[in-house]
Amino acid sequence: MMIRIISALLLSFSIACATAQDAKPLELADSAPDRHIVVPGDTLWGISGKFLKEPYRWPELWRMNKEQVKNPHLIYPGQVLVLDRSRATPQLRLETVRLKPQVHAEPISKAIPSIPLSAIEPFIVRPLVVDEAWIEQAPRIVATEESRVNIGPGGRAYTSPLNTKIKAWEIYRPAKPVIDPENGQVIGYEAFHVGTAKPIGFHPRQGQLVAEGQPATLEIISANREVGVHDRLAPATLAGVINYAPHVPATQIQGQVATAYGGFKESETGRNAIVTLNRGRQHGIEIGHVLALHRNSKEQTYREGDIQATFKLPPEKYGLVFVFRVFDRISYAMVMNVSRPVLVSDYVRTP
Repeated sequence: MMIRIISALLLSFSIACATAQDAKPLELADSAPDRHIVVPGDTLWGISGKFLKEPYRWPELWRMNKEQVKNPHLIYPGQVLVLDRSRATPQLRLETVRLKPQVHAEPISKAIPSIPLSAIEPFIVRPLVVDEAWIEQAPRIVATEESRVNIGPGGRAYTSPLNTKIKAWEIYRPAKPVIDPENGQVIGYEAFHVGTAKPIGFHPRQGQLVAEGQPATLEIISANREVGVHDRLAPATLAGVINYAPHVPATQIQGQVATAYGGFKESETGRNAIVTLNRGRQHGIEIGHVLALHRNSKEQTYREGDIQATFKLPPEKYGLVFVFRVFDRISYAMVMNVSRPVLVSDYVRTP
């Protein structure tokens, strides 16, 4: 009977906390400014933190609809954000400024990103999450000049047939399987980025190879590892500005951290590092989603007189992650606010 009573109390407490969070009013940061002038280097997340205790509630402060969340108010350096405190719920808006005609020599300013591009840029175009079908079907290097085992920048590689309209290629080595900590199954393969290459004889005006060959010939432009036979190829893409507004998923999502980067250990990392989540597009994850980090549940033994019972406590929330790249069953997220190291297999949930 005592066990049932305690279990019921813990369940009631968890439900009460969830209900309180759902009904929680928008809270401004303790030192929220009345206005903020956007400067180069600002990010949506950084500005959100200046105004809100919970930066992921940025869309509420802006009164955004769903379309505006995916394509938010474009904010540029030089603009002024004004906080309207006169309403029952605070609101942020752009200050209207009457400008005088001026001539500027500098290039047009770019919209600020959601999170620091310098930290996530390598992960926007690489690593690449692929499946077994991609490993089998992707173009590959079949030989190197003079039959060398490995080549570097300036070397030539011969490949299986390529799309002749593509002028730049990324070179990958499929190696690392991503294991789902939930069930131990492989949910994808993380192709290791080796370098970049361009077709020999590419004509920029015609947009194709001047002379096609079988096999095609590539010149290695850059390499962070030696390039060799069996390496795969994928079209190079430019890193774009991630300007989705940070927002909470519309549904309850729960997943786990599958891999971690940038830490002292492969199983541990911290703030501003990148983590791989075992949830992706098919689970409802999208760019801009903010998820809460929770430490794995622990068991606690309760003793009182002759009574002894063991309970599995709910996970403890200790930080947030911002999703910036999404695949079918995997997504990449940047660790934002944390109070302790992030461990592989920690949970992520809708805040």
